[in-house]
Amino acid sequence: MQDQLKNPWRGTGLALDAPMPIDSAEGVGGLLALCPAHQPTPLLQIRQLANRFGVSLVTLKDERARMGLGSFKALGAAHAIAREAAATGQDDLHTALAGRTFVTASAGNHGLSVAAGARVFGARAVIYLSDTVPEAFALRLTGMGADVVRAGADYAASMDAAAKAATDNNWTLLSDSSWPGYTEPALRVMEGYTQMAAEIVAQVDAVPTHILLQAGVGGLAAAVAAHLRMAWGQSPQIIVSEPAAAPALIESIRAGQVVDTTGPDSCMGRLDCKTPSMIALNGLARDADLFVTISEEDARTAADTLTDLGLGTTPSGAGGIAALFAGLTLPADARVLAILSEGPESA
Repeated sequence: MQDQLKNPWRGTGLALDAPMPIDSAEGVGGLLALCPAHQPTPLLQIRQLANRFGVSLVTLKDERARMGLGSFKALGAAHAIAREAAATGQDDLHTALAGRTFVTASAGNHGLSVAAGARVFGARAVIYLSDTVPEAFALRLTGMGADVVRAGADYAASMDAAAKAATDNNWTLLSDSSWPGYTEPALRVMEGYTQMAAEIVAQVDAVPTHILLQAGVGGLAAAVAAHLRMAWGQSPQIIVSEPAAAPALIESIRAGQVVDTTGPDSCMGRLDCKTPSMIALNGLARDADLFVTISEEDARTAADTLTDLGLGTTPSGAGGIAALFAGLTLPADARVLAILSEGPESA
């Protein structure tokens, strides 16, 4: 384990000028059903991992085939765009957003969801990618009809470019992060992720004792944590893991405020975010019990192990369960839940 911090704000949270994550999935599934590929993803019990780490049960929510886009992020932007389409009141929602352009920066998967949502409802998508995003994602985006623009050496620079393009062209910026003055779009993207948590609640046989959630800006972790706290109360231990190269959440929790961090590029590309979402930080300060950082080696080992088990993924996709590979010790009767958040980059 590179670093770990027991959350001093647990149960109370921080006094940030940002909303809390939406904890209910009510209505989310109905909106997502407007997207033809929407259906629940499986929950898998992985006995080999339970035996390896000496715990009672390891369960993975397998998001690799979510809506045919390869990751949980299919739920977020597609939900936010579907909300806008439904709000028009038009009979034919497939053309409801004709003439609109949605723009975002992405490390890969969020951009795919923006592209898919825009295509379903008749809008245009423009996706800004930093130089570090694999070309495989760019090709998938263009294949879905999105316009791809390379801008900047890292995610933050590509986000700055996307925000400027939105202002200059009167486009709609649809980020999965939030910052002062920008919260509502990100809140609705995160709301889409509660669908995954609602499915988990319906699928489990026994409530987990430990929930391992990977984080970049924190949207997935905060949305899932909020819904699972609502469903299961305070008993499960929620543990948030992020790259040691991008310790945005753990350092912000340590400081009690949003902190911009620095570090080298991480192999956990979708988690390589140096500044947290304000909304996510707000929610996780209230709901998470422990924050940990994981090394590049541990993330790669976790991904390779899952791939050997027939569950092909990336270090980002394995970022939650990687906490166990990094040395997190749990009791023998632990029932562990983690999220396999994406498939291989080449999928």
